[in-house]
Amino acid sequence: MHSHAGAWERGIYHYETYAINQKAFGEKGMGLSANTSKSWGDACRSFLNPKVIALLFLGFSAGLPILLIFSSLSLWLREAGVERSAVTFFSWAALGYSFKFVWAPLVDRIPLPVLNHWLGRRRSWLLVSQLAIVGALLFMAANNPVDGLFWVAAGAVMLGFSSATQDIVIDAYRIEAADDELQAMMSSAYIAGYRIGMIVAGAGALALASWFTVTDGIYDYQAWAWAYRCMAGFMLIGLITTLVIDEPVNNERAAESHRSVVDYLRFLLLFIISAAAFVTAFTQLASPLISLREVFIEQDIASSLAGFTTGSLRLLSSVFMAGLMAWFLTRMQLAPRAMVRETYIAPFADFFERYGKVAFYILLLVGTYRIADVVMGTIANVFYDDMGYTKAQIATITKTFGLVMTIAGGFLGGVMAVRYGVLRILWVSALLAALSNLLFAVLANLEPSSLSLSLVIAADNLSGGMSGAAFIAFLSGLTSRAFTAMQYAIFSSLMTLMPKLLAGYSGTFVDAVDYPMFFIGSAMLGLPVLWLVSYVGRLMESVEPKN
Repeated sequence: MHSHAGAWERGIYHYETYAINQKAFGEKGMGLSANTSKSWGDACRSFLNPKVIALLFLGFSAGLPILLIFSSLSLWLREAGVERSAVTFFSWAALGYSFKFVWAPLVDRIPLPVLNHWLGRRRSWLLVSQLAIVGALLFMAANNPVDGLFWVAAGAVMLGFSSATQDIVIDAYRIEAADDELQAMMSSAYIAGYRIGMIVAGAGALALASWFTVTDGIYDYQAWAWAYRCMAGFMLIGLITTLVIDEPVNNERAAESHRSVVDYLRFLLLFIISAAAFVTAFTQLASPLISLREVFIEQDIASSLAGFTTGSLRLLSSVFMAGLMAWFLTRMQLAPRAMVRETYIAPFADFFERYGKVAFYILLLVGTYRIADVVMGTIANVFYDDMGYTKAQIATITKTFGLVMTIAGGFLGGVMAVRYGVLRILWVSALLAALSNLLFAVLANLEPSSLSLSLVIAADNLSGGMSGAAFIAFLSGLTSRAFTAMQYAIFSSLMTLMPKLLAGYSGTFVDAVDYPMFFIGSAMLGLPVLWLVSYVGRLMESVEPKN
């Protein structure tokens, strides 16, 4: 047996060796600084790298399921006569995307029997998650919401969980499969594939359902069933890619100790019981917290604030109960304490050990970088409608043309990040995002015009694509190869938490100050981000590896 060194120690050793070799995030480390050795031609040719092309197809596989839980499924349910209130509950099926960091350590640590030896850890988990997505889509297609709504809901939950798991593995694969210099290009390809997948699952699924419908205006279950079966067929793109690509070489994985099957099963049982405790607490707290919400409203607390407070309390209480259960079971030695420590505590310890005090500024940047974009984007569709734009204009300009500009911005951001460095493009993208919000303030004072809307959408989505590619590359560079899945899952959850919380009040802000001032205010939210990017960049360039 090999000696069992702590996982966090291996992560720190990896960082120290890496930082020393790369001169503590110098020009060839993380891609943070400008890489003057790369010409524009070299940067563009990076898109032809097989690993970059693979991320295009894996991005498609990741983008396909999400709209099959949201908009496409919502329309199917409404056509089936399901009540609007019940339709909106189905959005909870995608909660897995927000809480994927909870089971990301399982994906990071537990090897799958047989498949792990055949495909490797990343590809085996990727194959299983993709097969689960196909199975969930076929299961949903096999049940008519009219008489089997529960089973459709169960399939949607399975789809959300499987899709979130696939995201965990793809993120880890992307980080481990290529050097840091290629991360911006791989991020760009991933974003492009993801958006194409969303088009297929959104407009494509609706077009197929319409094509399969026998009689217009009458609900046709088989039409929607075949549309979802076709979506399952499109997942073959991801499955084939998984079988063709190589397993990434991760020396940190090779250094890990091998545990017995019994240890892995005990750890898995601990996770299942803790998850059951979370679900039970979340369910049982519903009624008492509804009563508490009514009390808050009676005390003249705004309904939205009362709902947010009680909802947060419900979530935090459920997480506390799950953590308490995990702690108790660990004390009772249901699972090896060292394994629990390596899986859930070591990733946090590794990050703070590597970056020290700088870690707090990095997390603040991660949590706020997208704030101007998300806060504005939440109210965008309502804004277009209020300004008098037609549904055709909204669909053609903001969706189709906007999607093209987002993909173009992603590729532009990838090329510029390779040529000039990730942090510089992060700063430029944040500035452009704030300025594009000011363009919406101008648009709010103009008469509806397709040209004006197209120009604003071009600027907004181009900057959004650039920032997305650079930001994903930045997050990838922060991640230790010893804890790839767990740390990236934490970053990706954190980056939307605060923006989404504020975005929930965007309608209230518009009612209070009107659109022009709201857009100006949302642009102002981006100013601290510009300072953070500059400050974090200076801190990371001067950080010294720990001894």
